[in-house]
Amino acid sequence: MVAVLAALGTATPATAASNAAAPAPFATAAAATITPGVRMISPVGDGAVSTCTAAFVFRGGERIYLGYAAHCAGSGESMGLSGCEEPALPLGTDVVIEGNDGSRTGGRLAYSSWGTMQERGETDGSRCFSNDFALVQLDPADVERVNPSVPVLGGPTALDTDGTRRGEPVYSYQPRNGGTTVKQGRSLGVSADGLFHRMETVPPGRPGDSGSGYVDAEGDAFGVLSILFLDGSSTNGVADLAEALAYATAYGDLGPVALVPGTEPFGART
Repeated sequence: MVAVLAALGTATPATAASNAAAPAPFATAAAATITPGVRMISPVGDGAVSTCTAAFVFRGGERIYLGYAAHCAGSGESMGLSGCEEPALPLGTDVVIEGNDGSRTGGRLAYSSWGTMQERGETDGSRCFSNDFALVQLDPADVERVNPSVPVLGGPTALDTDGTRRGEPVYSYQPRNGGTTVKQGRSLGVSADGLFHRMETVPPGRPGDSGSGYVDAEGDAFGVLSILFLDGSSTNGVADLAEALAYATAYGDLGPVALVPGTEPFGART
């Protein structure tokens, strides 16, 4: 593992908001204003906030969630290191969701791998470093504004459960200047017993991109952007999504949580 790392959230001033119950039907992809890639704004203390990016849409029973990185919901300035030691925001914290149309609404932090690992007294060093995943529950009134499809790319088609191999094509996305930039690249392999992927993409992830999702050449979702390596390589560290969801289901208080596939077909073929 590299010694010098940087979290990919950014910091600025805050806002708040809301709660839960039974989800309405999703919006069409064309009409939706809440999708993978929207901005997620979390308070980090002293009036500052962390601005990150939503990965994918998830469902647990009747509840709908947006996923992003747990370090985006850290409560201190030193984020992106060991999730078993860094301060984490309490569950129920208001998180602002900035829609694709610039509108803002609120969700609440419903799960943090950092908080959960700390409560459990997790001692696996690889998991402490690599398990970087959080869920924000949407207000039921906002679900009708949601579509689970990745803008431009389409998908995700399913949850990837076998990781990535070195050289495998990968894709991600970032909101840029009112649109969506598709990032293409390759896996540099996995480490930490399959918990962590190293990715090389053009462009690489930058501050504010933390939490964004990664898919393989079949459109299967495999990861959540966690860190930027500061070793001159401009590569990124990506937390394995299947492992993160399995941990959330086993040790979180939400019950089983599953990825919601996109309604639009995956279009980025190699």
